[in-house]
Amino acid sequence: MRPLPEVQAEVIDAVPQLPLRQVGFREARGLVLAEPVVAPHDVPPFPNSAMDGYAVRHDDVAAGPVELTIVEEVGAGQVPERVVGSGEAIKIMTGAPMPAGADTVVKVEDTDMADPATVRILVAPPRGTNVRPAGGDMKAGTPVLDAGVRLRAPQIALLAAVGVQPTVRRRPVVAIVSTGDEIVPPETPTLAPGKIRDTNRTMLRGALEDLGVTIIDRGIVPDDVELLTRVLGHAANQADVVITSGGVSMGEYDVVKAALSGTIAFNKVAMQPGKPFAFGALAETPFFGLPGNPVSVLVSFEQFVRPAILHMMGAAELFRPRIEATVAERISTDPAKTVFVRVEVSVDGGWTARPSGGQSSNVLSALAAADGFAVVPVGTGDVDPGDRVEVEMLYWPEQRTRREALGE
Repeated sequence: MRPLPEVQAEVIDAVPQLPLRQVGFREARGLVLAEPVVAPHDVPPFPNSAMDGYAVRHDDVAAGPVELTIVEEVGAGQVPERVVGSGEAIKIMTGAPMPAGADTVVKVEDTDMADPATVRILVAPPRGTNVRPAGGDMKAGTPVLDAGVRLRAPQIALLAAVGVQPTVRRRPVVAIVSTGDEIVPPETPTLAPGKIRDTNRTMLRGALEDLGVTIIDRGIVPDDVELLTRVLGHAANQADVVITSGGVSMGEYDVVKAALSGTIAFNKVAMQPGKPFAFGALAETPFFGLPGNPVSVLVSFEQFVRPAILHMMGAAELFRPRIEATVAERISTDPAKTVFVRVEVSVDGGWTARPSGGQSSNVLSALAAADGFAVVPVGTGDVDPGDRVEVEMLYWPEQRTRREALGE
């Protein structure tokens, strides 16, 4: 068996990074910034009001309640025409540029109207109150985002603020195929004897959609070597990555191995679940042959496919976050392998992990209940209650009900 880190490094080193292109803000979600971005101007680009209120001179209001003459009203998107002089105020809306002469904004709630042309200031705020300075968020010339950052909603908004459409590596196209005579579409209402629904392709679609890739679904291919060879050839011509599930082990009917033996490396990785794993190239397209059992599929996807695709996209960080947790129940593992135990994670004075159900590689219910994988290293074997273990987090799920969050 080959060590897991060795195979992971081999896979990442073998997959090419995708070509660069500039995309619009609406196309950027999930892609990876390929070039660092520097602010071309201050953000905000001009001093503006943080509140609806009155722009005033601090010297006029420092002594406490005072009445000022209103000389203008300025909304967001408008430009003040008047300079605020002694004893004057300009009515101002949130986001509107600060008028010359003013250095403080008194919010509406701290004022009263003496008459339509006069405002009574009821407080003595510090100088600069409710004023957003030019460059208060970012100064021109300062770094905005580094290359290698995945673009999610806040990062895209940041790029929009500076008006820089991002240069990225293009969105990967990934083809997926399920194999096996026993597999039927998941929509099948009634199962015939010996048949099972296709959970692997369904799961892979969801995992790939989370990565933001474009998916080509090649469906289910029965245990027919000639047909599978044709399907994989077409998929390799259409996609940047091809993924199959099933047919990579040592059985007589392992059709992927029969179709690709001699061109693809079929590995036995020292990991559980997911020991059988195929990797190589179809022509020049990276190919991943995952096992048939659904838990093995997701573990293999997370350890090999996901980081490889992120590398192709140019991401700096390729692997899921890990936390250290205390084990709540005894876990028995094979010391010859790195074992990924499906666990639920809770917080009780610190992170606590407990198995989410049965650990056989076909048990989807435990996978669905898991927040992550407790990673038990090679050479460990049994893990006892109270021991510490790293947990690779698949999700950070919502954990507070309405009642808990709102105190109802």
